[in-house]
Amino acid sequence: MLDDGYSDLSNHDSFADGVPHKTFDRLRREDPVSWTEGNGTAKGFWNLTRHADILQANKDYKSFSSGQGIRIEDQSHEEYMARRTFQETDPPEHSATRRAVNPLFAKQVVANFEELITQLAADIVDAALKKNEFDVVEEIAKQLPMLMLGRILGVPDEDLPWLVDKGDALIGNSDPDFTTHVVDQMDTEAYRLMPFRNPAGADLYAYAAKILSGHKQVGQDGILARMMQTQDMLDPLAFKNFFCLLVAAGNDTTRYSIAMAFHLLSQNPALVTQLKTGRYWDAVADEVIRLASPTMHFRRTAIQDCELHGKKILKGDKVLLWFISGSRDETVFKDPHTARLDRGANRHLAFGQGGVHVCLGMHLARLEVRIALEQFIKRIDTVEAIEAPNWTRSNFICGVKKLNLRVKVL
Repeated sequence: MLDDGYSDLSNHDSFADGVPHKTFDRLRREDPVSWTEGNGTAKGFWNLTRHADILQANKDYKSFSSGQGIRIEDQSHEEYMARRTFQETDPPEHSATRRAVNPLFAKQVVANFEELITQLAADIVDAALKKNEFDVVEEIAKQLPMLMLGRILGVPDEDLPWLVDKGDALIGNSDPDFTTHVVDQMDTEAYRLMPFRNPAGADLYAYAAKILSGHKQVGQDGILARMMQTQDMLDPLAFKNFFCLLVAAGNDTTRYSIAMAFHLLSQNPALVTQLKTGRYWDAVADEVIRLASPTMHFRRTAIQDCELHGKKILKGDKVLLWFISGSRDETVFKDPHTARLDRGANRHLAFGQGGVHVCLGMHLARLEVRIALEQFIKRIDTVEAIEAPNWTRSNFICGVKKLNLRVKVL
């Protein structure tokens, strides 16, 4: 769907050929607190598109709550309670769960995975480069997060392809390439109590139940085993929903960040030259993730009337924090649509920085992106795209889902 600067942000088709950045550029300039009408399946919502406004609203959980859902869809209280994770809660409830799981994703803990990630990435890249032409998403970007997901969770490697497919169906519930139950094209009422209104949620619930019952063994050093020792995670439904969150978010968002890295390399040969100098490894991951912003928005709900840029936001209104737009705000980032490895301090919002819901896996994502690129760059001379990338059909998760490259190996 052509982005003429006035794309309908409620329509998944507006994102099927890539993010409608012209629309977000215009909204930041002309209408930073814009209103999108409902589309028949969900009520209308406000759009915050400027960096400063998003940052402020993300901090202010007393005015903009996560406690009624974090996606555009409307949910009954029953649906919300059945499907929520700690992402869909506010402090102090959110804080209690976060204290339990934060240490498992701490920067110093994640740093211990560097040697493992390097070996996995080296093997994955070597296998891919046996062919001069290949789909880099399938051969590299998908593989590394999938294998790391297994190590982090402690689940068997042979289960990983199945788990990732189910996670794709959840987080890609609007894309027919990932699910037969496309959320805006069919009646999904039968799955309204399942994550993302998708039958894959029931499959993942069943898998999680086997873990809880001991019928599916998991590694004792993995997060799942540790979670089962945590009081807040002993509730079976809470465990199942958190498991679904880890499977979906723990794989897809890092995959799409790595895929964006390869897309950028294929479009700008100068990036390959710059990375080969070795001077930009500390900066490249955040710049790639800034441009990728795979989780494009999170929703909040106004819990009191307020006014912003002359617009009256009423109690109960949905408010979308468009991280994908704030991370390309031209008042914060010079050449916002360009990958600049010399950017210095990178104040992007892709991890939900500044708020209580900042991404648990941000340190792991940075590490995987950097190492995947290091292992690729050291082995190749040039890289070019054979055809245009294939993008996700989603206004929630943005990503290159297929990208055929031609590579000249050293």
